[in-house]
Amino acid sequence: MPKPAKGARLGGSAAHEKLLLVNLAKALFEHGRITTTEAKARRLRPVAERFITKAKKGDIHNRRLVLQSITDKSIVHTLFTEIAPRYENRPGGYTRITKIGNRRGDNAPMAVIELVEALTVAQQATGEAEAATKRAVKEDALKKDEAPAEAVEDAKPAAEAAEESKDA
Repeated sequence: MPKPAKGARLGGSAAHEKLLLVNLAKALFEHGRITTTEAKARRLRPVAERFITKAKKGDIHNRRLVLQSITDKSIVHTLFTEIAPRYENRPGGYTRITKIGNRRGDNAPMAVIELVEALTVAQQATGEAEAATKRAVKEDALKKDEAPAEAVEDAKPAAEAAEESKDA
């Protein structure tokens, strides 16, 4: 007999949690930022990022996969035509969670989850420059590691030459 997966769920059953997260994702894509509890925001982040990653691929198969969960065609259209192109060069991390304190009524910890802005040209150039600097530092470190090894190898023939001169 099949048993449901163990573990904490938001709002009760697994089906209810899935619907809750999809509805939160719809609101996030529609408004760009939403206020919810920290627990819901943490559970929403991977769901929303998976939808954006599928939208970045942009083919009909991924559009249909997203439409299985988000049934509102206008939100899916927005996701594929406006949101996904913003993150074309970003390899993940499309959302940001910011804690905003506790809710007044029940003291529940609240957070704002929002879509981060796309990388500007200046930010991309800065990122590429930092990556190039890191690569250069690694290459210098490798060259320094190789240089002492070569010096030791060069020292051996010099020692052998010194021994030959002593023998002569």
